[in-house]
Amino acid sequence: MHKEFLMGNAAIARGAVAAGLNCVSGYPGTPSTEVLETCAKINDGSLYVEWSVNEKAALEVGAGAAYSGARAMVTMKQVGLNVASDPLMSLAYIGVKGGMVILVADDPGPISSQTEQDTRTFAMYSKLPCFDPSSVQEAYDMIQKAFEYSEKYHTPVLFRPTTRVCHGYASVEVKDENEYSVNKPEGFVRDPSKWVIFPRLSFRAHTEIEKRNTELSEIFSESGLNPVSGENGQMIGVVTHGISYAYTMEALSTLGADMPVLKVGTPFPFPEQAAVGFLKGKQEVLCIEELDPVIERGLTFVCGKYGLSTKIYGKLTGHIPAAGENTVASVMKVIADFGKLALPETASPETPPALPVRPPVLCAGCPHRASFFAVKTAMQGQKSVFCGDIGCYTLGNAMPLDMVDTCLCMGAGVNIAQGIGRFDPDTTCFSFVGDSTFFASAITGAVNAVYNQADMTLVILDNSTTAMTGHQPHPGTGKTMMGDIVEKIDITAVLKGVGVKTVETVDPLNLKAAVECVKRVSAEKGVKAIIFKSPCAVLIKPEKPAHIDEDKCRNCKRCVKLLGCPGIVMKDGRPFIENSLCTGCGLCSQVCPFDAIDVKGGVKNGN
Repeated sequence: MHKEFLMGNAAIARGAVAAGLNCVSGYPGTPSTEVLETCAKINDGSLYVEWSVNEKAALEVGAGAAYSGARAMVTMKQVGLNVASDPLMSLAYIGVKGGMVILVADDPGPISSQTEQDTRTFAMYSKLPCFDPSSVQEAYDMIQKAFEYSEKYHTPVLFRPTTRVCHGYASVEVKDENEYSVNKPEGFVRDPSKWVIFPRLSFRAHTEIEKRNTELSEIFSESGLNPVSGENGQMIGVVTHGISYAYTMEALSTLGADMPVLKVGTPFPFPEQAAVGFLKGKQEVLCIEELDPVIERGLTFVCGKYGLSTKIYGKLTGHIPAAGENTVASVMKVIADFGKLALPETASPETPPALPVRPPVLCAGCPHRASFFAVKTAMQGQKSVFCGDIGCYTLGNAMPLDMVDTCLCMGAGVNIAQGIGRFDPDTTCFSFVGDSTFFASAITGAVNAVYNQADMTLVILDNSTTAMTGHQPHPGTGKTMMGDIVEKIDITAVLKGVGVKTVETVDPLNLKAAVECVKRVSAEKGVKAIIFKSPCAVLIKPEKPAHIDEDKCRNCKRCVKLLGCPGIVMKDGRPFIENSLCTGCGLCSQVCPFDAIDVKGGVKNGN
């Protein structure tokens, strides 16, 4: 054993590899992304690593590997579990042969997600065991335990770190390579009675699942995964989990209090006997958790089942906020109120001055800005709707672009545009989707639109990467996570193949050509597509920054008011190019009516 300073996601990856991992598949999504990327980075060639086109595909690849006796891990964020839920629910009944851990990173806040959904609740719904690490070190250790339980009970298991564990850093005690487990998959053994799901099999499996979960509840209670800290003979106590355990221990230390604390590391199946042992003799217990009141409900159930009179306080009683993430300060306040303790003066500092507002914005030189502006310019004066999607381009909703009217989930914009068009026929409907998201979940929407004779324009924002989550490869990039160079999947060919007759590709940074393309294509009836193709500004070498000729500039501020580019700022009341940000894309020079912006090497005035 030795120590290394690791990010939580890196520790999880290292722990999985130490457990004998054979296969890891996933779809990028903050805060989970670095788990798979770390696996790829440390891969010695014995591990199969794959960025799948979406979470459903990733889970099915992992299931096939586990059917063959491989130890498989599948990675995603909490909203990705929605995409993977179809195979997951059936896989819970079918089971696996090799160990299979489905890592789902939750995002309390939410910090970078559409929802605050709690994977612990999904664990109860799917009847799958769930592991909930509270620190970077525990994440490293617990992922190995998760594989052991999965393989022993022939079931996939859920592993649920949250953002503060995923992206936290700590000095972690890790195994030396000679201590790693080695798993040699047997290979797939044909057995239709086991691997082919039918109602009769599901009925039998359901009975076995309930029996298994009852057994696991007892085993988890004695496993050491749900430990008690502090002196347990008091009349009050705290039950918590995950990163909230770290907040609780820090708060108790600051308050100088010594309350007993039960840490729930396996929220499902709920460790009933561990809870009973903790609750006996206590009058009141405070439950501190993120996000759903999973533990609080479990404790309330235990009190009723075993006739305990302990009062349980938490989210359901209003003692813990119903939404958002916990902090050391918020936990300290509720513990102080619960234990009738005085907050130390250092715990209540003066309110700091408000920080400057910095809304998220598209990068300087981002081709998506040019794409949105081209469509906005072309559609000026016409009744239009712009359906967005999940990606960097969601930021097109910000002023002054104001070009995202709807955003629901990955791939939804294509179908939403169809629905709006059916009941608002005099509206010109657009759907914007990135190249990675197109492959992940918008292809079916395109098929649906063609089949059902929709009237809409599908806009593919092709910047040749998965930009929002860190520039991962996808089927259109021609490279896999294993480093193989493969044939790029041509978006134009895909669209033509599903029946989209008009598909045009244009560089959005050539504003004149882009506007003309939008006007021409959107005027056609039926489903048509425009591919705005230009690489992500972060991945290219910038051109020479633009320059404003002060003699020509009339201070009309069109470049500022129309584009919202962070590379153009106001200085002494006049537009000014920030050289450290400007990529020389040339878009600003094309909107200047006085030819006052000079761009060397970029596109100028549409030429």
